[in-house]
Amino acid sequence: MSNLRVGSAFDAHQIQAGKECWIAGILHEGQDGCEGHSDGDVVSHAIVDAVLSACGLGDLGSFVGVGRPEYDGVKGVQLLGELKALVGKHGFLVLNVSAQLIAQTPKMGPVRGECERVLSEALGAPVSISATTTDHMGFTGSGEGRAAIATALVQV
Repeated sequence: MSNLRVGSAFDAHQIQAGKECWIAGILHEGQDGCEGHSDGDVVSHAIVDAVLSACGLGDLGSFVGVGRPEYDGVKGVQLLGELKALVGKHGFLVLNVSAQLIAQTPKMGPVRGECERVLSEALGAPVSISATTTDHMGFTGSGEGRAAIATALVQV
């Protein structure tokens, strides 16, 4: 039996006018952010869910709960740090994560390296980021929301 496990995840949030835009671990000035109990970072949230899935440890809701005041506005990179400790406690090591933002904004090309560095440092494993649009179709294409998918490889 292999000691490698894979998890995948999807996250989506509506865009909220006037909220800071935290995507893939960094602040994107001049963009509206995503609604949510936390910072609304769909990329970080998808990564958390993918890692938890690979480890068989549930999902973001079971990890931090819903409506807990200590997580009001929590940043995605903080969640990744807590995730790293949790999976380590359960005997898992995150080997790498690939995540993709699905949105019209923000543009990831100019900040991809910074996002990968910040997320990799927080998780303690290599994180690669890509981005795509839906050519103005659906809720991500119309600018109503953003989504992200992620795949994680962990070792037991």
